[in-house]
Amino acid sequence: MDRNIFVAIGLLSGIVALAGTAPAGEPLDRSQAKAGEDGALLWYDARLLGIEGLGWTDTETPYDRLPARARERVRPEVWALSRHSAGLCVRFESDAPAIHARWTLSSPRLEMPHMPATGVSGLDLYVRSEDGEWRWLATGRPTAQTNAAALVSGLPHGHREYLLYLPLYNGVTSLEIGIPKESALGKATVRPKDRQKPIVFYGTSITQGGCASRPGMVHTAILGRWFDRPAINLGFSGNGRMELEVGELLAELDPAVYVIDCLPNIGAREVTERTAPLVQLLRRARPNTPIVLVEDRTYADAFLIPARQERNATSRAALRKVYEELKTSGVEDLYYLPGDGLLGEDGEDTVDGSHPTDLGFLRQAKAFRDVLEPVLFVPADKQ
Repeated sequence: MDRNIFVAIGLLSGIVALAGTAPAGEPLDRSQAKAGEDGALLWYDARLLGIEGLGWTDTETPYDRLPARARERVRPEVWALSRHSAGLCVRFESDAPAIHARWTLSSPRLEMPHMPATGVSGLDLYVRSEDGEWRWLATGRPTAQTNAAALVSGLPHGHREYLLYLPLYNGVTSLEIGIPKESALGKATVRPKDRQKPIVFYGTSITQGGCASRPGMVHTAILGRWFDRPAINLGFSGNGRMELEVGELLAELDPAVYVIDCLPNIGAREVTERTAPLVQLLRRARPNTPIVLVEDRTYADAFLIPARQERNATSRAALRKVYEELKTSGVEDLYYLPGDGLLGEDGEDTVDGSHPTDLGFLRQAKAFRDVLEPVLFVPADKQ
């Protein structure tokens, strides 16, 4: 699909939703809220609005990314990382002139040496603008394990749709949204049927969001906004290894597309051994769901360090070989994203040669868009 047409469709759909031709979300009853200490604000549990980006409802806690039964099925490292809220968000509507948030984190470690607290443990608020596009509006900066923040105030009168992203590298035990007591808060308008299925990403620390400065800047979130559909982030830092135990869980989902992006965590031998079994498992469960295989990004210092060049070259050659064998064997709706275009050639878009900055994530999102766009926008006569 021509990109200008794609953008126009996205803008038009947003404008139509704002105009109210789509069914509006139901406002929450004020009796469900807690009054603030000064009586000026009402606080609503975010779960009342629905948590987007969850693949399962049978989770151990409300903001886990894998179901409770996965504890006994996946490696302990994967399970621990699944307790991080990467990719989860709350989509809601309100006419409030100010929006506040309170959230408690599962870990007191707010930041990492190469990633700020706003990305590791913060919140990120977006609003749908009048032209239908999602625009950044505010960030909730964490200062302790339990936080309260006035995200934005002084908003002009009007009913708007919002997205509030949760932390990328920390867990959340509670989240509340506060608005002035005279204002309304409700679930967001239901998306059109053709945009309700999610994009499912399975990958590594990069997929999880390392090292975005804020949760909305990881490429999975950017793509969710661009395509205006849910995104399920199953990135596990250092542990995205094409494991069948995770694949069996992926097969339970019914997404618009699977994106398998594990090469940064496995070498050529593992790629050769694990790619085909994972693809075949997903294809048996979901015969018609597209699957995208992604090469690893080029290390920013690979231009000079032979070992880094070799690491990229061998894993990519292994993935390309398996991909071609799968296609030859008759596996359909299988797509491939080369790694050279995931980051820029200038070396200015990572924090350590490997993990993207916000610039790197934006570039990566554009590369992913090129392969996902024709997959997600299937002509009506071929649906």
